Amino acid sequence: MSAGRLLSVLLLLQSRGRMSARAIAEELGVSVRTAYRDVERLQGAGVPVCAEPGRGGGYRLLDGYRTRLTGMTQGEARALLFAGLPDAAADLGLAAEVSAARLKLLAALPAGAREEAARTATVFHVDAPGWYREPEQTPYLSLFADATLARRVVEARYRRWRAPQEVSRRLRPYGLVLKSGVWYVVAATEDGTATATVATYRVAQVLDATLSDERFDRPRDFELGAYWASYLADFAARRYTGTATIRLSPRGRRRLPDNVAPEVVRAVDATATAVGADGWVEAVVPTESAAHACGELLRLGTDVEVLAPAALRRAMADTVGALARAYGVTGRA
Repeated sequence: MSAGRLLSVLLLLQSRGRMSARAIAEELGVSVRTAYRDVERLQGAGVPVCAEPGRGGGYRLLDGYRTRLTGMTQGEARALLFAGLPDAAADLGLAAEVSAARLKLLAALPAGAREEAARTATVFHVDAPGWYREPEQTPYLSLFADATLARRVVEARYRRWRAPQEVSRRLRPYGLVLKSGVWYVVAATEDGTATATVATYRVAQVLDATLSDERFDRPRDFELGAYWASYLADFAARRYTGTATIRLSPRGRRRLPDNVAPEVVRAVDATATAVGADGWVEAVVPTESAAHACGELLRLGTDVEVLAPAALRRAMADTVGALARAYGVTGRA
């Protein structure tokens, strides 16, 4: 029997007012029989739990009874940061702590504020992952969370995009970032010199990780939010290495936000110039490479035409030609 679970039953009754044994069981993830036994143990310990039989009945605390046993554990206090992000809390292994911390907070509130908080919880939902992809598997996320909080070095094997693809790293995790449903660890790495380089690693790309006994000191002047903003700006600057001149139809411009990166949309808005009475515009947009730009712009079909550079225009024509041949329409008007 868990003393923590008995406290949870007590706090549930205090915050909800009246609950059936089945509702208690569903809330705590136990059997109905276990819920009955837990209530009996509370009654045996002197807690005034009243049973109300019949339709709409259940268990409730005697009017006026309130417990002050709402002290939070260290894990529950950490979990408060993720109270509005249940999926993120689950990724970090804090789902139970978030539930317990939220329950203790509700129990500590006066009746009016508790009811308002409960209403608020029913009308807001956060869904962090982006569309059109499955959530990433991050088996070492909780390890990095522990390492970040305890400031312990992690021995990791990591898969990156450039050769050699698999590398070993000794990481000093400074923080974790959840970006569009993807987890990243920001960590200092030893490069064989007296200095360390701070870099960003996608947690799903970690092939193996071991928590070492070695501890580290995080620099006092390191600020995770500022680092991440700088990293995003640098990533955008490195990502786009060229430009392209395109023509867009009115429909193509409306479809643009659903098919290309926000930076491309902003560039069109900033540089668009009308080129006729039919609503078509000409604009200059940033590009990563001819292959990448070709793939993005082809999503717009006949609503876009590449004017320059020649390599991208040729890539578009070659791809369209290959598609025509694949569908057996070569030479047709």
